[in-house]
Amino acid sequence: MSTQGFTLRPIELLLVFAGGSAGTASRLAVSLLLPQQGPLPVAILFVNLAGALALGWLLTALAARGPETTRRKKLRLLLGTGFMGGFTTYSALATDTMLLFTQGSTAIGLAYGLGTVLLGAFATWVGMLLGTRRRTPQGDAK
Repeated sequence: MSTQGFTLRPIELLLVFAGGSAGTASRLAVSLLLPQQGPLPVAILFVNLAGALALGWLLTALAARGPETTRRKKLRLLLGTGFMGGFTTYSALATDTMLLFTQGSTAIGLAYGLGTVLLGAFATWVGMLLGTRRRTPQGDAK
């Protein structure tokens, strides 16, 4: 893999760090608001699906505005790579799925693991559809 022409600027690293910190804190807040009441980790399911929808919307909306500018790149790094990267947690999805398997909840584990991935793909698609909707100066969708 070549890194020729690739430069990391300190401000870009700071944006990813700040976004990631806010995303992680937001995920913690959701997990406190939606405590686990049964075998299904509802908070993790919610953040992964909401994050997939939001990331699909964000990246499509930014791309629909034209070529990447410095401002769009900063928004993508802060909100997409940073916030959504910290907010979503597919590593917890994998861990929770395996935990369900080891606890004998194989059907719930399969439904949770596969369901999250499939619903996440669908949520991303919906987000992308929403991101392609353009607004007129009056605020109406085109």
